[in-house]
Amino acid sequence: MSAPQPMRGCVASADGTVIAVTRRGSGPPVVLVDGALTCARTDPGRPLAAALATRFTVFDYDRRGRGGSTDTHPYAPAREVEDLTAVVALAGGDACLFGMSSGAALALEAVAAGVTVRRLAVYEPPYTAEVTGPADVRRTRKELEAILADDARGPVRFDDAVAALMTLTGMPQEVVTLVRHTPVWREYAALAPTLAYDLALLGDGIVPRTRFEAIDVPTLVLDGAASPELLRRPSRIVACVVRAAAYRSLPDQTHDVDPNALAPALAAFFA
Repeated sequence: MSAPQPMRGCVASADGTVIAVTRRGSGPPVVLVDGALTCARTDPGRPLAAALATRFTVFDYDRRGRGGSTDTHPYAPAREVEDLTAVVALAGGDACLFGMSSGAALALEAVAAGVTVRRLAVYEPPYTAEVTGPADVRRTRKELEAILADDARGPVRFDDAVAALMTLTGMPQEVVTLVRHTPVWREYAALAPTLAYDLALLGDGIVPRTRFEAIDVPTLVLDGAASPELLRRPSRIVACVVRAAAYRSLPDQTHDVDPNALAPALAAFFA
């Protein structure tokens, strides 16, 4: 039996920012939080949402400044927590929550701040300073901020920012070069200014142990067995810090995880 057609709408965040939300399927509510450079336009068909919608009511949304959502300045991570709070409330206030990459960091921060969810799952929160050290993260942050701030270079600076992020998450340079020549690259470049938001969410790149120790809901921390240590070690640390957390590594998967491998693990945990 196929899932019902997606229903698109919006919800207002606390500061008036309009957050675009898509609802799919039927069953217990699940809210999905994207990582960097992702919105409905860059993830056509939303394969993970579609896979989960056969068993759950899935709410996925465009984070502020992306896709169909508006933006309000100045940015602060607390504003994104408020956005997610509004989406969880729209889902009925008793949803399961999944965050991917920087979206995993946002989901963890939201639950640590008191957003009520039934279960929490995250995939490879990119606290890369746990491996490289804070100095390397600061250097990467400065490089990205310099690229984004260089108005004289026009749209080219956004291409450079996207390429820098992809390299940071372990994508080989030759693959980055190939992706540059695909139609979706223009969409990625349009989202590049929001990379500053992802960087702000991650702070100094170290897992905020004291905050995350306050998380007391059942939590599943996932990573890909084929991902680099740069992304796997932070996942293990989060699993150790969060109370009642379980850790699972998905065979043969990388940071670009296959939704068909991810969806069954999430469905089993959320059920």
